[in-house]
Amino acid sequence: MRLEDPTTFSRVYDAHHRGVYGAAYRILNNAAQAQDVAQDVFLKVWRNPAKFDARRGELGSYLKLMARSRALDIWREGQAAGRASDRLKVVVSKEEARIESRPAAMAERESERSAIRGALRELPDAQREAVVLAYWGGLTADQIATRSGVPLGTAKSRIRLGLAKLREGLEESALDVGPQAERGLSLAA
Repeated sequence: MRLEDPTTFSRVYDAHHRGVYGAAYRILNNAAQAQDVAQDVFLKVWRNPAKFDARRGELGSYLKLMARSRALDIWREGQAAGRASDRLKVVVSKEEARIESRPAAMAERESERSAIRGALRELPDAQREAVVLAYWGGLTADQIATRSGVPLGTAKSRIRLGLAKLREGLEESALDVGPQAERGLSLAA
């Protein structure tokens, strides 16, 4: 049998399409997905007809096995997506209320922002620029060096020194530099 011949392939499709579709539908219980599986199976056979070896079994069995395998893959993907969705719902339900609904937390965050802005103003211009570009601009040290026209080591030093002075300034203003301050750093933009 020459599956690469369009006439032969058409006859094979007509003879086996319902069986392939049925094999996929029994697993997926979804007509659209079963039709997609049947199309995938026949497309694979059309693109690579040499994969079928008549010595190993009948063509109909081969096509149904391909359909079953693909349908199981799709079913498993759906199951995994469902489990991931369930886990996400659990995580989201455990999150705290939005900060806008908690005035005390909002005031604390604004206080942190003010302290960070004040500490940033105290930095030398070159260090402030490097820190802002790195943390709020998302640039790498290499990109900052190129943008500023300085060697890479200088850009890295400016970032490191700027962060150290920023930490000192925040400690002096009695702001905790633990996770709260780090969270505040990301909000000071």
